[in-house]
Amino acid sequence: MKQWLYEFFVEPIRNTNEEQREYLAALPPQKIAWEPVAICITVAICLTLQEYCFTVSAMHQLQEAFRDWIPAQWHLLLNAHENREFFRLGFSSFGDLLIYIVIPLLVTRFVCKRSLADYGLGWRDAVKGWWVYLVMYLIMIGPIIIMSGRPSFQHTYPFYHLAHDEPIWPRFIIWEIMYAFQFIGLEFFFRGFMLHGTRRHFGIYAIVAMTIPYCMIHYGKPLPETFGAIVAGIVLGFMSLKTRTIWLGAALHIAVAWGMDFASLLRTGKIAFGEISD
Repeated sequence: MKQWLYEFFVEPIRNTNEEQREYLAALPPQKIAWEPVAICITVAICLTLQEYCFTVSAMHQLQEAFRDWIPAQWHLLLNAHENREFFRLGFSSFGDLLIYIVIPLLVTRFVCKRSLADYGLGWRDAVKGWWVYLVMYLIMIGPIIIMSGRPSFQHTYPFYHLAHDEPIWPRFIIWEIMYAFQFIGLEFFFRGFMLHGTRRHFGIYAIVAMTIPYCMIHYGKPLPETFGAIVAGIVLGFMSLKTRTIWLGAALHIAVAWGMDFASLLRTGKIAFGEISD
């Protein structure tokens, strides 16, 4: 048991810190390591863009700015009552994909000039440590069931609010698919781009540095979830450092998010088990 605990917890920490020491020892004293600088500034810029440029008001401003360029039938489609919620979330989802995936990928390839596998996108060890993620998901089932019954969570989730008697297909299901891609982007941004991009410079403390902005993007959500994001940031960060991949972390995140959405809908009676299979 002691040997297993050492291999599971201590070895990844030791290996990461040894990598840090070797890298910094080889770095000339007068040279600035630009990689963590570029990554941290990119993270700050991306999260600022997310806060200011992909809101409902920003979407309306874009519509007004390009009103003369958009066909009238598109205006009617975008502003139809039954479509407003879907396109609002679609605009936000587009922004998240741009911020969490496209911009970091460009910085990775053309500024840091590193392979995507170095930033957690490698497939070779994609299922490494699968049982740990399965255990984490099983642990989360209880909190999902409990929290989905609280008004604060029912008010927040799902983000797509089904209208009265609205079926879950097509808008809700399409939104849930877009929602899943957002979590792939989220894991890459924090547990890939930021964590693996700074691990050679910060060592194991890259986990702590990544957890701070990760917690802050949860501001405005229910308090238990925001505190939970601190724990999730540390645990998922450690597992990403250990396995050097983000894919199972993304799968876990998607499973928990989908579980919360459907549990909330079941609790509020907006869908029933019979309706899901229709």
